[in-house]
Amino acid sequence: MTETLLGLLRHGQTDWNIDLRLQGSTDIPLNDTGRAQALQAASVLNREDWDVIIASPLSRAKDTADIVAKELGMNVIIVPELIERSFGVAEGLDHASWRKMYESHAVIEGLESLEDLRARTILLLDLIANEYAGQRVLAVSHGAFIRKVLTIISNGELPREGERLSNASLNKFIHSDNAWTVAEYKPESLGI
Repeated sequence: MTETLLGLLRHGQTDWNIDLRLQGSTDIPLNDTGRAQALQAASVLNREDWDVIIASPLSRAKDTADIVAKELGMNVIIVPELIERSFGVAEGLDHASWRKMYESHAVIEGLESLEDLRARTILLLDLIANEYAGQRVLAVSHGAFIRKVLTIISNGELPREGERLSNASLNKFIHSDNAWTVAEYKPESLGI
């Protein structure tokens, strides 16, 4: 029985995170706090626990991964499937404005549908299970994407209603016997 471990680390803070603005596929960089969060995450991660680090191509995730990888003496592989959900023309809106627009069933040009996001999430999980079988994979990604992974693997139990995944939070999943399970659910930032 081959076990594969996937750790999904959310990128560090950006200025848009502070303002609760939808980032989506807009490439917003880490701020100073975000870089410090990446260093803090690296300080509590052990090199011996990970075989590979992969990351979304968006700079906030890639830079978080690069900071962690440098501290652990590893390299980063970019995996496009880890990119954040596209919110189309809604990117840049605050969450309250987004919620109003979404709940009104307005047509949001460029929005990645939940069905497409689910398909991409399953594609990533299959990729990890097949290409990284038996390895311990640390993947740096984004809030909405990680939420979708949690929702799929936990059959809708996680994250709980109203729970927010903090920047630099790490959630772990195990693939064994052709199934994924949640190994560790921690919505708080690492090291806190």
